[in-house]
Amino acid sequence: MEEIKKLIVVPWDFTQVAENALAHAVKIGRLIGNDVCLLHIVDEEIKPREEGEKKALLNHIADDNAKKLNFPVTAAVVKGSIFTSIADFVNSKDASLVIMGTHGMKGMQKLTGSWALKVIVKSHVPFIVVQDPPPDQERFHNIVFPVDFRVENKEKMAMAIFMGKYFDSKIHILKSVSVDKSLARKTNINMNFAVKYLIQNNIDYEIHEIPHGKFAQHTIEFAQKIKADLILIMTTKNITMADYMLGAAEQAIIANSSHIPVCCVNPKASFLKVGQFMYG
Repeated sequence: MEEIKKLIVVPWDFTQVAENALAHAVKIGRLIGNDVCLLHIVDEEIKPREEGEKKALLNHIADDNAKKLNFPVTAAVVKGSIFTSIADFVNSKDASLVIMGTHGMKGMQKLTGSWALKVIVKSHVPFIVVQDPPPDQERFHNIVFPVDFRVENKEKMAMAIFMGKYFDSKIHILKSVSVDKSLARKTNINMNFAVKYLIQNNIDYEIHEIPHGKFAQHTIEFAQKIKADLILIMTTKNITMADYMLGAAEQAIIANSSHIPVCCVNPKASFLKVGQFMYG
């Protein structure tokens, strides 16, 4: 029986940033052997004729790109809200990854929070959020891996190892320096955990210290400095309306003005079990 390939899902809104996301998805799909699916969400009250037109258009776009890129691209149209239906789709399909384009934070998003973040936090699957097309078809050379005191930091370790193995990437660990002894101890525990498993998996890494406070700003500045290909972060475990209003740290990182792609891993994500990489 033919093995069913894993999917990389690209939320599709017929804009340029969606096309940019598709370019990233095909690049990654070639490297890890995954197919790509374009996903468009329509309103529950959509009329059958309009829904049929959307499906026909999206299928045409998928077929056209499959021929042009010589790569498997399929399409799906689902009723619902982007804030729940994207996550429901990728979770049900056991997708490996979502590549989503974003326009950054504009207009009302500055008041209500990043729409991208609201979509991401519902998913068990990691998201890579992009703004521009990939500069080339090469591997990710440098990945920024911020580490702080949160225990959830350990849960993005599998993604770092996955990236390091598939893309032969160098992982740049950013350690937040804190004057609080308890927080500093927790941060060191997380950093040592990361280093242990990077060494076991023969993945190149460096450790860098950044000042405590202004976590998002320091992370983005460092990523700019080394011309990073990707920033790998955890989303806030129990995100609240206050986070949307005041700005969770990842909100600023996702919409960074340097347009560096950001990989977001949710706590308890089911994408990869850390243990499958732990011993190289």
